[in-house]
Amino acid sequence: MTVVDEFSLIEKIIQPQAGRRDDVILGIGDDGALVLPPADAELVIVADTLVEGVHFLPSLPPADIGFRVAAVNLSDLAAMGADARWATLALTLPQADPDWLDAFMQGFHAACRPHAVQLVGGDTTRGPLTLTVQMIGAVPRGQALRRSGAQPGDGIYVSGTLGDAAAGLEILKRGGPVNADEAFLVNRFSRPTARLGLGQALRGIASSCIDISDGLLADLGHICAQSRCGAELDLSRLPLSSALRRVWGAPAGARLAATSGDDYELCLTVRANGEAEVGAVAPLTRVGTMRTEPGIVVRSHKAVIVFSQSGYRHF
Repeated sequence: MTVVDEFSLIEKIIQPQAGRRDDVILGIGDDGALVLPPADAELVIVADTLVEGVHFLPSLPPADIGFRVAAVNLSDLAAMGADARWATLALTLPQADPDWLDAFMQGFHAACRPHAVQLVGGDTTRGPLTLTVQMIGAVPRGQALRRSGAQPGDGIYVSGTLGDAAAGLEILKRGGPVNADEAFLVNRFSRPTARLGLGQALRGIASSCIDISDGLLADLGHICAQSRCGAELDLSRLPLSSALRRVWGAPAGARLAATSGDDYELCLTVRANGEAEVGAVAPLTRVGTMRTEPGIVVRSHKAVIVFSQSGYRHF
């Protein structure tokens, strides 16, 4: 293994770039970046930190780690209905391993490139493997999606399929995939899909929105808290992938879909008069209804089920 100094490390981070944006006046190389905010828009600023052993296994390939740390930030922008523009990256590394860094940056840029995100700054330091990304996007003034707009009677919808990433993580913990279904589930954990296009299409349609990072029950609970209402969730309606059904079975898969995080799909609410419009945006699944009474009632075939609503917590 070749060890390099900090400045050589920074050069490896800079090359190759994910792309050059016309609104970047000054990128990496100075004390700060200069960017040109779009006219008549609001900036959306998000940040996430991933720690080895907490957010990903030490055995996860560095390209997947790079992709994942970018994708979770892109997903936050998607939940706000924003586009993605600029990113900063702070790397805490136990050692300066150029081969690891090359693979990491390839994954990072693979996630950023489809959305024309340019890396404009960051930092490097020595310590336990910790990765912090900040992304900045933009949304037309007054059109950002928020958690606080839901009302009783609104339909609750989710994108994609749920529970896949949690199943994939369990497969990684026990040694990795052995067939195509398990490989699909592992990929859903390692390389989540940020629904940026969907979030932008939902502006003016969704009454509230959040990305599912800590689990559907927990994240829907955030919408309930911010919107000051409750929800009723139908467990039997949760969308499960064919792979999850075959590997885990429908009952266990539904529990993963309700309580486990890391899918980075969108959970949104829609007024009754907007349901036809949201149906034309994307193949979403209605999984429940907002209600006046606080708390979340979970039903399955008319029976009420009690779940913990805490989801994933760091502390």
